[in-house]
Amino acid sequence: MTQLTTVDATFLHAENATTHAHIAGLGIVDPGTCPGGRLTVPHVAELIRARAHLAARPLRQRLVQVPFGLDNPYWEDDPDFEPERHISEFGLPEPGSDRQLANLVAMLHERPLDRSRPLWEMVLIQGLAGGRTAVYVKVHHAAVDGVMAAETLAALLDLTPEPRELPADESVPARAPGTASMLGTGLLRTALHPVRSAVAAVRAAPYLDEVPGLAAIPGVGLMSSWMQGVLGRPEVPRAPRVSAPPTPFNHPIGRRRAVACGELPLADIKEIRRTLGGSVNDVVMALCATALRQWLDKRGELPERPLVAAVPVSLRRGAGAAAEPGNQVSIMMAPLATHIPDPADRYGAVQRDMDVAKRRFTGSSGGWVREMSGLLPAPFAAAVTRLALQAAPAVSLRPVNLVISNVPGPQFPLYLCGAKVLGYYPISVITDVSGGLNITVFSYDGKVDVGIVACRELIPDPSEIIDHLVDALDELRSLCRA
Repeated sequence: MTQLTTVDATFLHAENATTHAHIAGLGIVDPGTCPGGRLTVPHVAELIRARAHLAARPLRQRLVQVPFGLDNPYWEDDPDFEPERHISEFGLPEPGSDRQLANLVAMLHERPLDRSRPLWEMVLIQGLAGGRTAVYVKVHHAAVDGVMAAETLAALLDLTPEPRELPADESVPARAPGTASMLGTGLLRTALHPVRSAVAAVRAAPYLDEVPGLAAIPGVGLMSSWMQGVLGRPEVPRAPRVSAPPTPFNHPIGRRRAVACGELPLADIKEIRRTLGGSVNDVVMALCATALRQWLDKRGELPERPLVAAVPVSLRRGAGAAAEPGNQVSIMMAPLATHIPDPADRYGAVQRDMDVAKRRFTGSSGGWVREMSGLLPAPFAAAVTRLALQAAPAVSLRPVNLVISNVPGPQFPLYLCGAKVLGYYPISVITDVSGGLNITVFSYDGKVDVGIVACRELIPDPSEIIDHLVDALDELRSLCRA
């Protein structure tokens, strides 16, 4: 039995009519090596039934709410867990196109998860061109972060078409505490919360200039540096004082989503890194800067100052890190040099900005997300979080322009029920505060798979950004040859 952390609970609190805090992935598989040459619901359900004990929490655990919302919910094993209840099948008219697939995935991504059951669902999408099958998997962010999601996938996938030997399930079903126990613990934590909140505020104060939106406020950087000295913290690079400019995708988001997927050769990205310097992530950020510059300039909406990207960063370190309970994730804020016209200068600016952001983040350990999520007691956290998210657009609060995430994956093929996984495209979250655009990339088997999700009202066709990413890669390759 485990309880949601304050960060986990924040993902639940953030949901409303237009924002759903689930993350997803779209796998494309070749079912030719499956039994019968077809990936079916019974195949996948049996796999999950046999391996649920190897995976992270979400597969068979459900939420148990504390009465009156006095405390964060608990996780317990669902006594009625049946994988078939979470898996469905959909057929596109053959031969299904990439556009039809993207539209279907966008529709699936718009739907919230049922909180009365384990917080995941899977849809097998048949009828793709070339006999391929798509597998859309959605999991609530309250249940997993990126590392835990990867561990869950690893439990379900194999290194060869033949399934591996599995250890027996010797786990004991987890149960949430009884009502009286939950109430007693909730009342005690509420009574002690002022002390915990004060400690969290002191811990967060030296790093307030890392919080998206606060770095642009005059004096916040100086105050953070002063607090670091007062508390005897090691001096770290000051966070860049940047503010997110207005863009077409920084308006209140609607209910509908638009999705686009693409891929880039990892070898080319590594070659650019070797020639121009920096890291693979620097190259990815530079590609996004160029693609967004082209997209904005085409519409006459290119700001004269850099965009501001929120970059999720895992706080899990070392062997066994995925076993740590709750979301272990923070946000690194980084300028994105879309305002620089020269490709070489733009790449250099991205590399320098990312270096400062990473050194700052390393020095502070990124703990401000955890500390600030715990400032409010549980009975008030949900209402205040929703109110803040609703108020942000009304007061034109724009802490960042978009989210960009780079997730490293295995560089060898994997198999699902004997079907070879050809690609895996991550599809994440958009909100009014983080912007109506999210770009997430996942490196897999020699490729960088790109998943984009956007508010359909703000960006009706994000596949155009995929095209610009391809153009941006060509531009950097030409720069390397110059």
